Amino acid sequence: MKILHLSQFDIEGGAARGAFWLHNALQQAGVESQMLVASKDSHDPAVLGPAGKVRKGLQALRCKIDSFPLSLYPEREPLFSLSWWPTNTHKKVAQIAPDIINLHWVGLAFVTPESLLKFNKPIVWTLRDMWTFTGGCYYSGDCKKYINQCGACPALNSSKPNDISRIFWNKKFKAWEKLNFTGVTISHWLADCARQSSIFKNKKIQVIHNALDESKYKPMPKKVVRDILGLNPNKKIVLFGAVNATSEKRKGFQYLVPALQKLALSGLSESIELVVFGSSEPENPPELGMKTTYLGWLNDDISLAILYAAADVTIVPSLQEAFGKTAMESLACGTPVVSFDSTGLKDIVEHQKNGYRAECFSAEDLANGIRWVLEDEERWQSLSRRAREKVEEEFTLKVQARNYLKLYEEILESSRESARG
Repeated sequence: MKILHLSQFDIEGGAARGAFWLHNALQQAGVESQMLVASKDSHDPAVLGPAGKVRKGLQALRCKIDSFPLSLYPEREPLFSLSWWPTNTHKKVAQIAPDIINLHWVGLAFVTPESLLKFNKPIVWTLRDMWTFTGGCYYSGDCKKYINQCGACPALNSSKPNDISRIFWNKKFKAWEKLNFTGVTISHWLADCARQSSIFKNKKIQVIHNALDESKYKPMPKKVVRDILGLNPNKKIVLFGAVNATSEKRKGFQYLVPALQKLALSGLSESIELVVFGSSEPENPPELGMKTTYLGWLNDDISLAILYAAADVTIVPSLQEAFGKTAMESLACGTPVVSFDSTGLKDIVEHQKNGYRAECFSAEDLANGIRWVLEDEERWQSLSRRAREKVEEEFTLKVQARNYLKLYEEILESSRESARG
């Protein structure tokens, strides 16, 4: 069985790393797996794509050209992209000649909707956000227009029905209608959204969760990892992090701030320290009433695992998450998670078993959850044990590879039966 994964990147960003880890897991299971990417950063010889400054610079230029129509919407949300600039990706796929193509995140001048019709191979499409069935946004927020037809897009701050979200929604609708593929979502929430959408309503969809290498993300002695990071061994460490952690509204820092302020006012300011990764200290940092350490951008598995293991609780107050990789990584390191009771996080955080799911979107209950996790050491130990158990049961690379292999085999068998007539 020869599998080819298509992804915009291989290891840059959470979605890319999820695809790369699946590729690695399949290789470990004895499958011939390759990746074709628009921009390569890893040293994996089975990852095919442009590397080096010149080639990556050309790809960056293609992305800018592809994004040019969005300049008509200067007040748009940042997580919005198109894919219209013609590419020759389908020719590269034909040269590789895989048995199955597994698409991941493939927008931004890598694959156009029309070019997918030229692949002529069975397709599995792993959905890692909502872009595949919207007019261009990655997360729709409160907007439900994707259920019927996009247009007058709030993410573009547009009031025109025939705006660019409608144009690209129509392009996808027409292409997907002719395209036979199986959708895989990384959470039940995302599966429900896809099934509700007019674009995906007739497609086969199943859930296969994200996964990680549990030998890298694992519990470690707190004294040791805190010494490495220079963190106070006597304080309760509250961890929060994401790409653009303090500025991306979807990540929920605006709810964490009042929650921590409430905890500080309740007399916990001296015993708690907030540690933030994925963001440098803001120009005007909020006054939380407690010590706050900003670690900036962390990208490698070792640094992240050490940080999770050093914390007492990880807060993931996101408004929407297709899954919640940060929550999964934290649990793997034995650190309970406090989140809102929403979206993909509901597949990861078990309320009062490995963490706490707070009322949406209540800063007060978020504070209650943090306090509940931290206030009882015996309870914390139980939460920590279940955190690790949850990952070992559901989120390991072996479990993920087994589920994908079963799906690939079913698709190939169905394809063979169709060929036999």
